Amino acid sequence: MYDLLLTGATVIDPSQSLSAIRDVAVTGDRIVEVAENIQGDTRRRIDLSGRILTPGFIDIHAHLYAGSTSWGIRADALCLATGVTTVVDAGSAGWANFWGFEENIAATSRTQILAFVHISGIGLTYGPLGELEDIRYACPERTAAIISAWPETCVGVKIRMGRFQLGDNGIAPLKLAVEAATATKTPIMAHLGPGIDLPEVLETLRPGDIITHCYHDKGDDIFGDGERILPAVWEARERGVLFDVGHGGGSFAFHIARKALAQDFTADVISTDLHCASLEDPVYSLPETASKLLNLGVPLDDVIRQCTTAPAESIQRGDEFGTLRTGTIADLAAFEVEQDGAFEFHDIRDERLVGSQNLRPVLTVRAGSVFDPDDLADERETDRLRSMRMKALGKGDIDTFLRG
Repeated sequence: MYDLLLTGATVIDPSQSLSAIRDVAVTGDRIVEVAENIQGDTRRRIDLSGRILTPGFIDIHAHLYAGSTSWGIRADALCLATGVTTVVDAGSAGWANFWGFEENIAATSRTQILAFVHISGIGLTYGPLGELEDIRYACPERTAAIISAWPETCVGVKIRMGRFQLGDNGIAPLKLAVEAATATKTPIMAHLGPGIDLPEVLETLRPGDIITHCYHDKGDDIFGDGERILPAVWEARERGVLFDVGHGGGSFAFHIARKALAQDFTADVISTDLHCASLEDPVYSLPETASKLLNLGVPLDDVIRQCTTAPAESIQRGDEFGTLRTGTIADLAAFEVEQDGAFEFHDIRDERLVGSQNLRPVLTVRAGSVFDPDDLADERETDRLRSMRMKALGKGDIDTFLRG
């Protein structure tokens, strides 16, 4: 007997080059069969006819250390309401505060939470100051020790490469991040920001490392000062460096994405960079971000790959999730592909995009447990209000914070 049978959906699983109407059977926390017209007894049957069913979405860039960092949010309910079954914290914790992240955030979440460990030992504790202005905070040996001690949670090393974050230290902190990542055989996620020479960053990165914020427009971006993508960007991609959207509150500009897509430069991965200052506006969720790319012309199957199989592979977990292969963890997401309206989206410059398609989450299955977006609405609202208070405080609006 199956515990759960999902029927009638168009199953899109890029890991198996599958896009067809299939049923999916789940027993316990595992997928046990994907086939046409599955027969047999089941404890729960859900008809998803007319919807698409995918591996659970994977967001490899968010900030989740709520209560201990200036940008952290509680995202458990948000993820489970929007088809996200795995979310990766991008460097909120460094070696000095990772233990608290593991025990209080990762271990208590219903969503699977993983982490890039910041090469700065303090992580992103205090947003108003750059975490690597003092290079003494960077310690590859201790960072590697944390990743080695918690391999089930840690997926690599995070560093923010911008003048604000690094001060006068230039490329030196990135070289220390490479030491930690090489020692643990894990990738680096490098944030792109203005004030640091992008070709030098790309030359230092290794195959499998990840550039996040690939469509930002704050200076020192993938176009440099011109209209064509820099040769160094193409050379890095050819070597195997990966490029991630990393939307955030300041790192996804439609005009950059349009230019890049027109030159056949599509991000490898779509992620949100959700934090308290980007949650409410302009990011909202991973399906919202994915819908923006869909309306910029990226085909649906490619968008699904960028949110499932590709991010799983980028963090070296492609054999565990981001797939609907039998025997793997039962993480799935169902969406209505809405195509009969005018859907409005905004980027970091508040540019308005009116599109004809939208991915609307209808169901999430995490390790065999079913979550309905409507059932999580109250919890999401409570978490949202807390995040907005922290956003106000981060901007110096103390009165709004105190009013709650």
